[in-house]
Amino acid sequence: MRTIKINNMRVIIVGCGFAGLKLARSLNNKTGIEILLIDKINYHQFQPLFYQVATSGLDASNISFPVRKIFQKSNNFQFRMTSVQEIVAAENKIVTDIGDFNYDVLVIATGASTNFFGNEKIMNNAFPMKSTAQALALRHHLIENFEHALLAKNEEELQERMTILLVGGGPTGVELSGAIAEMRKYILPKDYPELDFTKMHILLVEGSPETLGAMSEKSSEQSRKYLTSLGVTVKTGTVVKDYDGTTATLSTGETIRTKTVLWAAGIKGNVPNGIDASLVVKGNRIKVDRYSKVIGSENIYAIGDIAYMETPKYPHGHPQLANVAINQGKVLAINLRHQVDGNKHLQKEFEYHDKGTMATVGRNLAVVDIPKPKIHLGGWIAWLIWMSVHIMLILGVKNRLQIFINWLYKYFTYDQNLRLIIRNSYRQEKP
Repeated sequence: MRTIKINNMRVIIVGCGFAGLKLARSLNNKTGIEILLIDKINYHQFQPLFYQVATSGLDASNISFPVRKIFQKSNNFQFRMTSVQEIVAAENKIVTDIGDFNYDVLVIATGASTNFFGNEKIMNNAFPMKSTAQALALRHHLIENFEHALLAKNEEELQERMTILLVGGGPTGVELSGAIAEMRKYILPKDYPELDFTKMHILLVEGSPETLGAMSEKSSEQSRKYLTSLGVTVKTGTVVKDYDGTTATLSTGETIRTKTVLWAAGIKGNVPNGIDASLVVKGNRIKVDRYSKVIGSENIYAIGDIAYMETPKYPHGHPQLANVAINQGKVLAINLRHQVDGNKHLQKEFEYHDKGTMATVGRNLAVVDIPKPKIHLGGWIAWLIWMSVHIMLILGVKNRLQIFINWLYKYFTYDQNLRLIIRNSYRQEKP
């Protein structure tokens, strides 16, 4: 049986995304530190590949890794699956739905969720994709949608089923659009020979003037070119104002009848109750100093997508990227270890050193921007780089191998056999 030493610095980490997991792993088995990791689910999710789960390219288990398995050999780690109800800073404790927990150091790494910008109708009818469960729900809907298309009573109903509207031209929207377009070309006509997929419309709507606006101009132009070549209609400078489950209304006044709206238009931080509202800035992010410490606090930190840190290189806060979160977790771990060792003077401020950004659009189609030296890559070579980087970031040799085999199989067969509709119901047997 594992035992946890007493009189250690008790660090509670809320959230097992990229930031929280990196911090916990960096503090694992370190003398003088006791870790309690809290999350509402019991596994780490690899968010960059959600879109492949949603489009039947990967199984959910390929990109999800049980937290307890990661720390099986740890002697200073505990995990509790629960949700935080409130932070009580004056008492150094958090309130959860399974009880209260006291801390010496609290780290908020709760990440971000989908931002519907206050539009409840869109929230109730569109499909978000910020979790493995949501990606699976989207997969089931996409497949079931074509099953219903076979039963359409008229041309109008059929077209509603054959029209897919994606909102948001960032990496998620671009990658989803490309993946669905490839399904239309290679897979769906074989699965549903009764349907005419030349009538299937895929539309991507983006509010800014270009897709992948956070990347270079070349990447933006190239991504749009790739999407157009795959048959995706791209509408930039356009916003979806409303969606009632059947009709989407655009800012141009145009209406689109569809049963499927995929929402990837923005994110907002998951701020726990108990955080001073004056510290929450645009995007629902918590203001922190250069050491990731919440402004005005002595022992509460925030890292990852939830944190808003101004630095000389990033005066408006860091981009909400996995690599930023990972590095913030790594640096905070070093600083906390210096606190335990009595070497606070060795703590260092955080600054993000951008090694590059990338996005994939489809088979042999991707874009990569490298800042130093300034290089832009596109097409097949960028696609290989994108695949290599993502496989290396996946936890577990088994998961990496499974993903590689799946990608290899799909590359040569243009297919994947994961198009399963699994309903969330069961029949209870009578005793």
